[in-house]
Amino acid sequence: MESISPGTYDKYIKALTDISRAITSDLYLEEILKLAVMVTAKVTGVEICSLWLVDETVTPKKLRLKATQAIDPEYVKDRSLGRVEGVVGFVATHNQPLVIKDVLKEPRFKEKEMAKKLGLVSMLSVPLQVKNEKVIGVLNCFTAEPHDFTDTEINLITAVANQAAVAILNTELMVQSKVIHEELETRKLVERAKDVLIRKRRITGEQAHRWLQKRSMDSRRSLRQVAEAVLLSDEIESPMNHNKPQSPQR
Repeated sequence: MESISPGTYDKYIKALTDISRAITSDLYLEEILKLAVMVTAKVTGVEICSLWLVDETVTPKKLRLKATQAIDPEYVKDRSLGRVEGVVGFVATHNQPLVIKDVLKEPRFKEKEMAKKLGLVSMLSVPLQVKNEKVIGVLNCFTAEPHDFTDTEINLITAVANQAAVAILNTELMVQSKVIHEELETRKLVERAKDVLIRKRRITGEQAHRWLQKRSMDSRRSLRQVAEAVLLSDEIESPMNHNKPQSPQR
């Protein structure tokens, strides 16, 4: 393994630290992706750094460009590739880094016109991998001059990519957890609203649920909003009934 200067090593450690901090932060996924490409580009000095993620919501799966620090609109426009298409697809499928000395001479590289326009020459592409060896995306680094990426650079950039992968998965898990929590809260509210309707309208639980669903469709409001309205109405009426003057006893 090549020797590496303390200054360069410190920069990579700083990159890993910055991304590690994102793992435990409240940053949104988009912000974490931008942080990953900005930090990687800064510490490596590459011209362009881009991050692609596997989109598992479509069949067949695709890789979509999610973040780049490039300013040129030609590069930042929304793009996608097939799961096995191009350099990105090769790296994602084979789960291994790929170094290209000249992208214009690489058959797998599909965007040669863009490379000519932006003056891109050499490229390093590494998989974003998590502990179970699942590849969730690809990190690309381009240089404006011919460059031989050393084993040290490849290993360190791979470490940054894997750290970013952890941050991305962590954010997705947080989002999923929040969605599950909101679904549970909605169920609780709906059950409470059903109890109110059963008591007030003297109907069955099934009828109460259908009433909530119909009101939701008619008012174009979510089931949760309708349930909250029922509960709020009940809360307002309860004190009024409680404070209503009693009829004098005879």
